[in-house]
Amino acid sequence: MSSPKHPPPPKRYIGLDIHKNFLVAVGVDRNENQVFGPHKVYWPDFEGWIGRHLRPDDEVVIEMTTNTWLVHDTLEGKVAKITVVHPPHIKLITQAEVMTDKIAATRLAKLLARGHLPSVWVPPQEVRELRALVAQRRKMIQLQTKAKSRLQTILHRYHLKAPEGHAFADKNRSFWEELPLTVTEAVILRSDLATLDFAKGQIEAIEAELSRLAAQDERVPLLIQLPGVGVILAMVILASIGDIGRFPNHTRLVGYAGLHGKVHSSGESGWSGGLVNRGGRDLRWAMVQVGMAAAKSHPHWKEKHRQIAARRNKYRAKVAIGRRILISVWHVLTKHELDRFAIPEKLAAKFFAHAYKIGISNLPDGMSAREYVRYCLDVLGTGKKLDHFMYGKKKVNLPERVGA
Repeated sequence: MSSPKHPPPPKRYIGLDIHKNFLVAVGVDRNENQVFGPHKVYWPDFEGWIGRHLRPDDEVVIEMTTNTWLVHDTLEGKVAKITVVHPPHIKLITQAEVMTDKIAATRLAKLLARGHLPSVWVPPQEVRELRALVAQRRKMIQLQTKAKSRLQTILHRYHLKAPEGHAFADKNRSFWEELPLTVTEAVILRSDLATLDFAKGQIEAIEAELSRLAAQDERVPLLIQLPGVGVILAMVILASIGDIGRFPNHTRLVGYAGLHGKVHSSGESGWSGGLVNRGGRDLRWAMVQVGMAAAKSHPHWKEKHRQIAARRNKYRAKVAIGRRILISVWHVLTKHELDRFAIPEKLAAKFFAHAYKIGISNLPDGMSAREYVRYCLDVLGTGKKLDHFMYGKKKVNLPERVGA
């Protein structure tokens, strides 16, 4: 006589509340009844705990935090599904008045069981590393900015005038070092000058690595053609976007960047306001920088800036241009097409500068700078009749084809 079959255990939905030294795990079934935990797991025991307590059919949810990707990668292949959520999407948890680790994990698990948690895109390792470089550069720039602000405060305190030109250039170092200060103030000043030197060196090292990576990325020339986009901003944009295929249209990309305005419409009343305060902040920052540069340098966008600024204000006009160029970013990355406002002569000069920025030795297939310009123009399908361009006051002749 055969033994009776036992029904399969109920499917579990497990929430992980992640902290610096440990996590708390709670699981519920489809009816939101607690069936697992709470478990408090310290990180050295995490992998062993997974093997002892989690099942291949479990679904797990984790919040975006410092070590989210390490947790994700450790869980991958050991459970049925991993959902990564962005904290602003779960305000029910983050803004609750009564909150413990167990409550947070339980609420995550219940929201997962209901199917109410939108998962963020899980970037591959190369995108994570690029984002880490961009984030580190941002931190060094912030460090540099704070040190400069403290040094400027000294000038304001003593009603002193800053040196002409770039106040913190190497040629002006003696100006700062010879200021008549107290002993304590002089120590602090030297500390801030050392901070500037450190931050500058770190930024240069990071940008050198970004330039090396840019030379290997076929998407970079597609972005470089756009007005206001240089090597560093191109890499910031690519780090933020990752795979352009995850945005089915340009509206989704603009929304991800947080470059659309707030809108409220209810009954017979409605209003629209400033930018939404969410989305990819690095992408939003980059596109505002692009809008500012394009408004100064490109004939089409300069005129468009004038028109928009007349109706609104100069800053909003620059943001509006950044948003429109972001739409172009979606088109050029998705369709590998030429920017419709591109001027071949200006493109050639820009690609020439780009070649030297990323380093001639890093150019593909041993190309020279002029060959690289021709290659980029050919990829974009423009400038076929262009035989030279002006780089500043210098005339640069172009080969008819790469290798000619």
